[in-house]
Amino acid sequence: MWKESILKLLKLDGLVGNLTGYIETRVELVKLEIKEDIAKAVARLTVLVAVLAVVSLFILFFSVSIALLIGEYLGFFEGFAIVAGFYLLLAIIFVALRSSVSEALEKKLLEKIGEQ
Repeated sequence: MWKESILKLLKLDGLVGNLTGYIETRVELVKLEIKEDIAKAVARLTVLVAVLAVVSLFILFFSVSIALLIGEYLGFFEGFAIVAGFYLLLAIIFVALRSSVSEALEKKLLEKIGEQ
């Protein structure tokens, strides 16, 4: 009660009301921006997962077709063994270079995040 009468006396009640309204509006704006950022991230992640699935299927079918092609000339088992060996070699290279690849990827991601 005293607080209200002092505010009215000093004509600060309108200022307090405006400030309160401003803060509430600002909080709502931040909430909306966060929701928008989350929606964008989920949409990008969904597209990324879909692209990765399609690329994975492409690699799978391409690998089988290469294995069958090699198998026509060298034998069925040998064709698949050569393709499997190729992927084993890729895995060994990735394991050997994992720290430098990880650092480069982290740097790129931080740059991307910094741009937004």
